[in-house]
Amino acid sequence: MDQIKIGRFIAESRKIHKLTQIQLADALNISDKTVSKWECGKGFPEVSLMLPLCEKLNISVNDLLSGERVSEPDYQKKAEGNMMDLMKQNEENKKKLALSIINGVITVIAVVALSCLAGYVEMPIAARIAIIAAAVITAVFGIAGSAMLDREAGVFECSYCKETFVPSMSDYTKGYHTLTKRKLKCPKCGKTGMCKHRITG
Repeated sequence: MDQIKIGRFIAESRKIHKLTQIQLADALNISDKTVSKWECGKGFPEVSLMLPLCEKLNISVNDLLSGERVSEPDYQKKAEGNMMDLMKQNEENKKKLALSIINGVITVIAVVALSCLAGYVEMPIAARIAIIAAAVITAVFGIAGSAMLDREAGVFECSYCKETFVPSMSDYTKGYHTLTKRKLKCPKCGKTGMCKHRITG
């Protein structure tokens, strides 16, 4: 899906109905920053918001996913293409999450192996320092790689207002986390809580 094209279409449709970004956001119970991200092509409405958004803008979901009003002859073809794009996006998110986990496991194994090597095998001091340095570098790059993949795989849902968002890399890395949740500040309500990681938008 062309997010920039879809974003422009949302903006055009909103203006046709003489709505500001704040008015549209209030109607959908989301932040105006979220609407702005959509219209700039930097985000995409989550599935639960598609129908309310389309009703507010008087467009079909197919129009929304196509980024234009779809004529009757093209409707079926566009609908099938849009469905395939959504499925592809979900698959890509699942792959990113799987890669994040695999990368994390490999990083842990490599760091433990290097640490054991440096700690228990007789070797010159210079070699020991080099191995410890290699373990630290492996840990930093491995964790960073896993974090980037995990952050990009889907969205996080606020536990208070249910707003979905993708946190900045800085907020993501600072947040305490469990396997499925991360402590983040919601851009809409401003509250900090354990936000659930969702693969599907």
